[in-house]
Order: sequence, then structure tokens, then C-alpha cells
Amino acid sequence: MKKVAFITLGCKVNQYETNAMAQEFIEKGYEVVEHTEVADIYVINTCTVTNMSDRKSRQMLRRVKELNENAIIVACGCYAQVAKSELEKIEEVDLILGNNEKKNIVEFVEEFERTNKKELKIEDVMYQKEFVEFGDVVYTEKTRAVIKVQDGCDRFCSYCIIPYARGRVRSRKPEKIISEIKKIAEEGIKEVVITGIHIASYGKDFKNENYRLIDLLEEINKIDGIERIRLGSLEPLLITEEFVSRLVKLEKICHHFHLSLQSGCDETLKRMNRRYTTEEFRNIVNLLRENYKDVNLTTDIIVGFPQETEEEFNKTYEFLKEIKFYKMHVFKYSQRKGTKAAVMKGQVDGNKKEERSQKLIELSNKNEKEYNENYVGKEVEILWEEEKDAFYRGHTKNYILAFCEVKDNENDKKSENRRKENTITRAKCIEAKQDHILVEM
Repeated sequence: MKKVAFITLGCKVNQYETNAMAQEFIEKGYEVVEHTEVADIYVINTCTVTNMSDRKSRQMLRRVKELNENAIIVACGCYAQVAKSELEKIEEVDLILGNNEKKNIVEFVEEFERTNKKELKIEDVMYQKEFVEFGDVVYTEKTRAVIKVQDGCDRFCSYCIIPYARGRVRSRKPEKIISEIKKIAEEGIKEVVITGIHIASYGKDFKNENYRLIDLLEEINKIDGIERIRLGSLEPLLITEEFVSRLVKLEKICHHFHLSLQSGCDETLKRMNRRYTTEEFRNIVNLLRENYKDVNLTTDIIVGFPQETEEEFNKTYEFLKEIKFYKMHVFKYSQRKGTKAAVMKGQVDGNKKEERSQKLIELSNKNEKEYNENYVGKEVEILWEEEKDAFYRGHTKNYILAFCEVKDNENDKKSENRRKENTITRAKCIEAKQDHILVEM
């Protein structure tokens, strides 16, 4: 039996597509192994969000060849889609596939085995009008399943290359999504993560249909066996009073919202081609906090965007202090060839980016620790995901990482309570750490 290994870089959409490719290989008689093991085929599902993502993609492609010099090396995904000429120069790579071609990866790999000829298979995604359907993807290595409901983006933020890597908005048919989640529930998975490139746009491409993301969520909420529905990264403007008034009625929705802010300065947001103001964002945050008392808000922030002055950065810093996100994913602006921002005047010095980045990371760490401290002495509900290094690990419904020490006595080893993976239990928080809480049952 031939062995195939995967390395997935980037977002949850890539994770979903890796699961789909792995399932396809398994159905065709292959064995999926860890990417650190010797395999016959290595598939690197690449990312191109930043220059660092590009570099990591190239590093992974070269590294796996060292494990088995005779292995077939496949590069696929977003970096392959927008930088095929760069990948063609890497002699270790045997097969280069775009995003649409992932669906037929086994066919392409087996064709390469017959011909032993380096191939590049990449369609222009900008002409793709329909969602590329992988079928019911139930393969997952985790206790939660990622569900891709949408692909593509038509926002064209001035810093972002992803619309060119993913194409225009294409929404998945609701009946396909519901079918997949029902089968996932039958597998015993209790939590699903709804993801896409821009899930706020879900349904906008449906002809003569008034069906949007909230309608889909209401249907998913009815599926037996699924106990948690987590939303992926959200466009802030999705959060309207109408949307929230319907969302709060869905008891399975997790009270964690990742709102992609990018900057807390209106002038910077305008140059980024983000379509909201800080005042609108503030109102959105207030709306969520009014409706979910335990809401947990996270975000993405870009520092050092072209022409960002010290004054503009300070506006961002003060706004972030006010909003007080639980956690901020801070990115130093990265020039992406082919985007408007890449040719803007006033590119910010790298040292200045680093300085600003560190200041926001310190603020994020402070917020996270303070938020965690609020839970000491309180009970929380946790979905346990794994046992590692003498601790059970899992997440609360509002996505706080929780650790529970494994009691290593003989009685506990014989107890059914020892098997906690993929179970939901209540526990008491006894201590707050920087990035997690300690609990006991």
C-alpha cells in the first residue's frame, strides 16, 4: 500500500481541502501518514497570504524530499495558483496543481507515475463560476470538522492577493452542506467550523434566491448530533441587528467571533479598501457584547501598511485598547506583487514594523491574561480534544483553551472518565495562565 503525507499551510479552507484530498487517496487504496514519516507521495497545500507564507511553502517542498528522495512531490494551493513560474524552478517539485485541480489530485498523481513527466495543471480561477464540489468530506484528524461553504472573494482589499488565487465568490449549495454535516454527525463529531474565503458573501451569487449565511446556520442548528457551530473569520459588516437577532436564537452557535479589523485608523482602513469605519466597527462590537455576555472577540491586525504614520499607528493602538480583543493576530505588512498596496508610496521601514508589531503583541497578551483571570472560580463547558504531556486539552464554547491535569493513579486508569477525547464536560477554572486556563473536574 502506497503512503501519502500532507503538509497544510494557511487557513481553514486549506485544511478542509487537505481533508478532502486525503479522503480521496484513502478511498483509492492509499495510506495517509504523518508528514514526518517516509512516504511515497508528499502533498504540500501551500499558502500565499504573506511573503513568509511563500517562503515557508518553498521550504516545505524542499524539506520533504530529504525524507525520501524518490518520493513524488506535489505542490498545490494558493501559492501554486499565483506563482507557478517560481515553483517550476524548484527541481524537487514533480507536480504543480492549482486550487481547482485539488479535486482530481489522485488522477494527476497516477498520471505522473505513468509518464514521469513534470506537470503543471492550473486553471484560471477568475473564470470559475461554480463552487468546486469535493462531495461529502467526513475525514478529519480532529474532534471538530471544518466545513467549507464558500470560495472566492470580490472585496479586493488593496493589500490582498487572495482574490487572484481563489477567484470570485462561489457559494456551495445548502443541500450539499447539510448532507456533509449530517454524515459528520453520524461519525460522532460534535463541533463544526463554518469556513470559506469570505463567508459573509455566502449566497450572494445564488440566482433568484434570497438565501444567505444566517439561513444556512439556522438549518445546521437543527442537525442532531452537532452540539457546537463555530464561525470562521467574519467580515465585520455581516454583523447587523437583523443577523444577530436571528443568530442569538441558535443555541449551538459558539460565542466566539473573529472579526477581521486590520487597522484601528480610518485613514489606513480607507487605503486598505476596507469598507467600514472604526465607528461602525465599534457599534458592531457593542451589538455582540449586548447580546452575548460571555462573547470572546479576536481579530487580525496589519502594522506598517504603506504610509502608516506614527500618528495613525497610535490611533490604531488606542482603538485596540478600547475594544480590548481577547487575542489579536498581528501581521507586519507584506508586499504582494500584483496588489495596489505593493506599488504605493511610503513603504514603512522593517524595523518600524517590528517595533509596532511587538507593541500590539504585548497588548494582546495582556488582554488575554486578564480575560482568562475573569474565569478563575467559575465553571466552564469544555469540548476535550486530546491528551498530551499529562494534560487533557480542549476549548470552551467561547474558545478559551483549557488544560486539565491527568490524574495518574491506578483507579483513574481503569475509569471511563479517563477517555475524555470528543466529550463535553463541565469543569471549574482554578488558575489563569497567559494563553489558557487550568481546570479541574
